[in-house]
Parts: sequence; structure tokens; C-alpha cells
Amino acid sequence: MKCIIIDDEPLAQQILEDYISHIPFLKLEKKCSSVFEALEILQKTSIDLIFLDIHLPNVSGVEFISSLDTKPMFIFTTAYSEYALEAFELNAVDYLLKPIPFKRFLRSANKAYQLFASNRKVKREEISENSDAEQDFIMVKSDYKSVKIQLNQVLYIEGLKDYVKIYIQNEDKPIITLNSLKKMADSLPSSHFLRVHKSFIVNTNKIKSVTKNRIIIHDRWIPVGDNYKSDFQSSVINRFTL
Repeated sequence: MKCIIIDDEPLAQQILEDYISHIPFLKLEKKCSSVFEALEILQKTSIDLIFLDIHLPNVSGVEFISSLDTKPMFIFTTAYSEYALEAFELNAVDYLLKPIPFKRFLRSANKAYQLFASNRKVKREEISENSDAEQDFIMVKSDYKSVKIQLNQVLYIEGLKDYVKIYIQNEDKPIITLNSLKKMADSLPSSHFLRVHKSFIVNTNKIKSVTKNRIIIHDRWIPVGDNYKSDFQSSVINRFTL
């Protein structure tokens, strides 16, 4: 996590800098003696965590945090206990009273890191869900033209060396396009497309039944390769019995 220190006392800055240097998931970007220095950093760099004092020149730490439209996580480091309630009303990660023992600082940093990791996981999941939700078709080149394929109509895809055959519901012949099965798998939404064999990708929504190591889709038997069994079982175990 990228962090900054805001404190007008050089000794306090030095102690916090030393503490941060011993924590592998923290990277100190800047030591600031005023909120104005900090604002310049925040405008130029994405900061994940701020360690700041409350009694600062011109603008207090509380006033500074309150003024930010987009707030990084922040931990107050102060000699004054009377602002604790106000700090937590601002959603401070923690409130550390000087002199701060390293053990207490480490506990606070770990709390911030857990929040940071949790927020990143939620964002990744939201991006993945939005990506899958927005993708409802693909365009492929076949017979010298671009063909639009609705993904909810795809039954399964078969790889043949440098080509893939895309089998479409209610179509007698598959669409053949120059592509690799790996690239095709990477371009499809993972919510319902799964590679189950070195030569096959299936639309899990189209599976009619499963028996041992084979899948039936539209009266076609499709094998489940040994290297893909684990992913297949974890993806469909709630709907099928293997």
C-alpha cells in the first residue's frame, strides 16, 4: 500500500518512517509537514493510506480529512485522546496515541491492509461481473465476412488445430473460424463458458446431462479431459452429479 505521513514534528515523522520500513506491505511515498504538501501528493499520486497528526499548522488533521471528496484510508497518530470519537465518525481506520509502540502500530497497519485487500477483491469481482454481463455476443471472421454470434445460442466449441468450429443452436452446420481454442476461451465470459477438454469449450447452460467423464449437449457426447476435471466439477457440481 502506498502511504504518506502528515506530521509537523520531525521526530514523529522519523519514528513513523522507521515503523513503515519494517512492514513489507507498506511503501512510504512522502513525509509531509503540512496538509498543503499532502494535497500536492494526493493530486499527483494514488495514495492508499495516510498517517496523520491532528494538531497541524493552519488546518487540523480532522479538518483536512473532512475536506477531501475522495478519501484514502487514514489513521490518526496524535498525542490527544479527545478527538477519538470525531475521528471514528469520519471512518478512520484507527486512532493511535503517541508515543506509539511498534506492536500497536503493526496491529493498526494490518487492519488497514485487510480492508485494502477486501476492497480490491470486491472491485475485481465487480469488474468481472460487469464484463460478463455486458458481453452477449462475439464477432468472428468466417468465409471472408464477419459474423455476429449470440453467446446464448452457442452450444459448444471444438478446436481443430488452427481453426475452431462453433456449434450454434438450431443451426445444421457449425461456424468455422481461424482461431485457437485458448484465445477463444479467453474471450468468452467465464460465467457460463468452460473449457472441459483440450479440444472443447462448452456452454454450461446448454448441458443436458453428465455421466462420469462425458457431457451431453444437443445429443453430442463431449469428453471431460483429466486436466479439466477439477474446474468442471467445481463449476457444475451444484447442478449435476458426476
